[in-house]
Amino acid sequence: MILLNIGSNLNTIKGDRLFNLRKTIELIKLENIKITKISSIYETPSYPNEKKPKFLNIGTEVECNDTPRLLIKKFNKIEKKLQRTRGIKNQPRTCDIDLIDYNGKILNSKQLTIPHPKAHLRNFVLFPIKEISPTWIHPVLNKRIDFLIKKLSFKLRNEITKIKEHVIIDQ
Repeated sequence: MILLNIGSNLNTIKGDRLFNLRKTIELIKLENIKITKISSIYETPSYPNEKKPKFLNIGTEVECNDTPRLLIKKFNKIEKKLQRTRGIKNQPRTCDIDLIDYNGKILNSKQLTIPHPKAHLRNFVLFPIKEISPTWIHPVLNKRIDFLIKKLSFKLRNEITKIKEHVIIDQ
């Protein structure tokens, strides 16, 4: 099971945050990556500066034969197409695609860490993943997703909102 988290908190010249999520899914599918599950859309304050625009995030489960490094290259290309600029860490962005888990693989290199090193600390990752993979176990911590969510602070568990709009899988 390959799990991704996709987020946006800036508009592009073509659309808003919701458009960016939908366009990201469309571009992922064009890379011969099959999306098998997609969560509801969740909104959270920007991290670490809550004064920045709020994020929309979704969790997705995908299937493909690409290596993790090739996936990251494809994701960087997609982010660039959606006008993401890299600069200051945690700055607002039009598109952010994170590889959360790659078939339970553990990898820790300069270029890539799997599972995502902060996935277990982020409400915008855990809640969408729980929705699409309720029995997921963190490969390094060997803890179930319910346990990880319970370990979040009260604030983090309560500042996340599921919104009404959806991103549809149209294979």
